Amino acid sequence: MPIVNRLAEYQDEVAAWRHDLHRHPEILYEVHRTAATVAERLQEFGVDEVVTGLGRTGVVGVIRGKRGDGSRTIGLRADMDALPLMEVTGKPYASTVPGKMHACGHDGHTAMLLGAAKYLAETRNFDGTAVVIFQPAEEGGGGGKAMIEDGLMERFGIDEVYGMHNMPGLDLGKFAIRPGPIMAATDEFNFVIAGHGAHAAKPHASIDPIVVGTQLVQAMQTIVSRSVDPLASVVVSVTKFHAGEAHNIIPETAYLGGTVRTLTPETRDLAEKRIREIAAGIAAVYGARIEVDYDRNYPVTVNHAANATFAADVAAEVVGADRVERDVAPMMGGEDFSYMLEKRPGAFIFIGNGDSAGLHNPAYDFNDEALPIGASYWVRLVETSLAPA
Repeated sequence: MPIVNRLAEYQDEVAAWRHDLHRHPEILYEVHRTAATVAERLQEFGVDEVVTGLGRTGVVGVIRGKRGDGSRTIGLRADMDALPLMEVTGKPYASTVPGKMHACGHDGHTAMLLGAAKYLAETRNFDGTAVVIFQPAEEGGGGGKAMIEDGLMERFGIDEVYGMHNMPGLDLGKFAIRPGPIMAATDEFNFVIAGHGAHAAKPHASIDPIVVGTQLVQAMQTIVSRSVDPLASVVVSVTKFHAGEAHNIIPETAYLGGTVRTLTPETRDLAEKRIREIAAGIAAVYGARIEVDYDRNYPVTVNHAANATFAADVAAEVVGADRVERDVAPMMGGEDFSYMLEKRPGAFIFIGNGDSAGLHNPAYDFNDEALPIGASYWVRLVETSLAPA
């Protein structure tokens, strides 16, 4: 089953929806215009139920098949929020909001799922129920978790759930997936190093928090090189280091921060344990105090094996078996669809964006040619999973 002809006919319309969303990016939970646009479209399509305000600003549409009393319900999720970046694409539909842009393709994700919803509401060639989920605040706000806490799975009786994200560098018309961990847990750490300030000409009178901080940065690299199994994936990156204001003053305090990325709960636990131990040890050596604030954010995104196989099979029906990578390497980026996969079986898949700028880049743009491909995947996923008996 290749790309659905009707969805190919929709392409210009769906692209126009995306361009409208792209011109008006909104971030985190403040996706009021985007959510209103999605809800309006769903109502126009004639879906059976439209619910707004789930997870603060999320939108859910319910589409019942020809036999709506079918016992199974499948959830399809797209994210709606943009990023705090200044766009440099020069596109005619570029962001009209200074300092905000769709640099991760969520405008494309939303448009693809809207296209699928329109088709499914028209044809209803399935038994059971399809639930289309439009989520806010994927970019660091935990909108997926907020929707779950508002009863997403229970309220709509979702049995399994699927997500999709575009991937720059993956050829247009290709999909990539794997069973098991596919995206990393994303933890954050902050250190406050309290030393003793002094004149720069009298370093012996100080406990220099900058020296302590540099030792801390270096020592944490041994977590990867000496504490974790070389076959396990972990990233420890210090991304912030702030201290001092003058050339001739050793400051009292230094501030460090960064991120830890892991693919298993065991590695996650070990990384946090070693960070705390290293900080305590270095503080003791130098006579400083180091406060550690360690926050666990998005968990590992783990595809359920049977669902990943099913998703790959459906993708192969759309684009051909040779255009589906079934064991793609995990990415160390994070994704809050992980919360949904903790609650229900399902799978997360990547769709090719072609040779584009990378995600979170001010020159990035979603590839409109991917719209009918992604929408066809969504439709076939529903029609195959909920095929009439």
